[in-house]
Amino acid sequence: MGLYGVKLTGGEPLLHPRMPDMLDFIRSEGLSLNMETNGLLCTKEIALKIAGCKDPFIAVSLDGADALTHEWIRGVKGCFGPALDSIQNLVDAGIRPQVIMTVMQRNRDQIADIVRLAESIGAGSVKFNIVQPTARGKEMHRTGETLSIEELVNLGQWMENELSTTTGLSLHYSHPPAFHPLGRIFGEKGDGCSACGILGIIGVLADGSYALCGIGQTVPELIFGHAATALLEDVWRDSPVLKEIREGLPGHFEGICRECIMLSRCLGSCLAQNYYSAKNFWAPYWYCDMASKNGLFPKTRIRPAQMLNRIED
Repeated sequence: MGLYGVKLTGGEPLLHPRMPDMLDFIRSEGLSLNMETNGLLCTKEIALKIAGCKDPFIAVSLDGADALTHEWIRGVKGCFGPALDSIQNLVDAGIRPQVIMTVMQRNRDQIADIVRLAESIGAGSVKFNIVQPTARGKEMHRTGETLSIEELVNLGQWMENELSTTTGLSLHYSHPPAFHPLGRIFGEKGDGCSACGILGIIGVLADGSYALCGIGQTVPELIFGHAATALLEDVWRDSPVLKEIREGLPGHFEGICRECIMLSRCLGSCLAQNYYSAKNFWAPYWYCDMASKNGLFPKTRIRPAQMLNRIED
């Protein structure tokens, strides 16, 4: 079927008791490896197994530049030091991991500090994630623990136009492509700001269920069957949900997403989040919708009215 890579995420993937076997299998099959981890179980031995895989890209969560902040957000006392140790294990194995920081009110003043910390420990890049209004994140939005849309937009502008010029590390901020400077998309060092790859991925949950992605843990109708009873090829070819997505991209989007000139590159940013929020894949992405309603959506990224009915696949 053309499989070329595997992403291991969670929850915490390194909790899986057969993770060493999985890594050995991924290496033997010549598949590229992408992993997101809190790092607490990334021993020297695991780091070497990861390094032995093809094109390993590993991201380790650090939600604060100090133990007090990181451990408050993570809810686990004493987890900051082991996370730093895991990064050192990866660096010693020849990998320059990415540091991921999920931005919220509690740590917003440590953004520059986390970049300096990442530089000092041998990381290769830093990604700043926006809290999605899903599951626990939905409650955080409701209680004001997250940043307002105005704060998020301003933070992205500062990060990409100012903070990025102070470091040799690659910085990534998870706002939609419509908010990225064109140089960050198409420039010599641009990252393309492409979609999440929804047309080329399928999720396998911890219990063996096939799902659109991790969203299947909280949205059962986005589960397509189980590995013990259904062939992946059949699910990939015949799932009504996957067919709807393939046939609907990109022309079925509504609201500001339909009006955005970045639509063919962004593909709605996150269809899973759209469905979680509105039970509709084609609803406008929450970030862009809120920005538009607050007059913060970039006017230069809005499609002229006469072109709205001419969106091409």
